[in-house]
Amino acid sequence: MLRLPPEKRHFFKTPFGTLYAECEDVLPLIEGKTVYTVGDVVTWSLVRRGVVPRIAVIDGHTMRSPFNRSPAVFQKRLHARNPPGTITTELSDALDHAVQGPGALILVDGEEDLAVIPLVIAAPVGALILYGQPGEGVVLCEVTPAAKEKARTMLAHFVDEGEDAAG
Repeated sequence: MLRLPPEKRHFFKTPFGTLYAECEDVLPLIEGKTVYTVGDVVTWSLVRRGVVPRIAVIDGHTMRSPFNRSPAVFQKRLHARNPPGTITTELSDALDHAVQGPGALILVDGEEDLAVIPLVIAAPVGALILYGQPGEGVVLCEVTPAAKEKARTMLAHFVDEGEDAAG
């Protein structure tokens, strides 16, 4: 398990892509593209507008409050344990599996906030990842070789704690 130390969290406040005020602002940009989402609100916002992401990663919460609008449009559901402030092997494996397969809804027991990092690494070049930036809007990240390199650099801020006894 990789854990982000509290003193390194400031490195992750800057959007990993372009910030848009509203979900509607990105709709013309994602048309015809492979889209992945991280976060309950951004996933729900797209689905209710008729855009079903190939992969959606949700945890049933938004800004630490319950969010019970889990989209029922996904045929395949995967589960992964991922405590707050971490990236577990279980989450990374679920992302890899979903990217290689026909896509899925990944339900995270814990927090999905940092899932964008391993998703950028796993996703094919050209895919688009959308995630919510609390209180600010939605971030659109295009998967490019430079984005993959940035994600790997971001992982260098994490501490490898191995997998715990429950994993």
